[in-house]
Amino acid sequence: MQAGQRFSESLLSRGRRVKLLLLDVDGVLTDGSLFVGSEGEIFKRFHTLDGHGLKLLQAAGVQPVIITGRDSLALRQRLHELGLHTAYFSVEDKHAVAQACMHERGLDWSQVAAMGDDWPDLPMLLPAAVSFAPPQAHVEVLARVHHVCAAASGAGAVREACDVLLQATGAYQRALKEVAP
Repeated sequence: MQAGQRFSESLLSRGRRVKLLLLDVDGVLTDGSLFVGSEGEIFKRFHTLDGHGLKLLQAAGVQPVIITGRDSLALRQRLHELGLHTAYFSVEDKHAVAQACMHERGLDWSQVAAMGDDWPDLPMLLPAAVSFAPPQAHVEVLARVHHVCAAASGAGAVREACDVLLQATGAYQRALKEVAP
């Protein structure tokens, strides 16, 4: 295990069966800032660490799924670049969408991880086998998740969640050996 990448056994055991990672966007994959011009949202800032973590997770057989209350061309472009094909935009009821997504795949909450930062995310965070939040999340979310990431939202928090799941499933060391034997 890489220095600084030590997670508790109880956290890792929660992630061992995970096949699906549900992710909010604003305040999770981004720092939560919204850049809005007269024509609508102009751009979002994403971090490459998060993107690479999501690619590693997909390669390990854990499917990232975006469930967000907003929609933007910038987000759609980034998801396309990452090869993330399952995304739900302008969602009001994240629990219902998560349930439908799990049902399509024959999964239950014991096989699902989730990451969010605010109250609308709680319905998918609370039943998940393992839940994550960036440190800038709302206090009510921070009090209820299994792991508060050390990395900030939009600056590696999603990568940290991916690393937990990769370590839990044993894929972390295998992937690392491919690039640093």
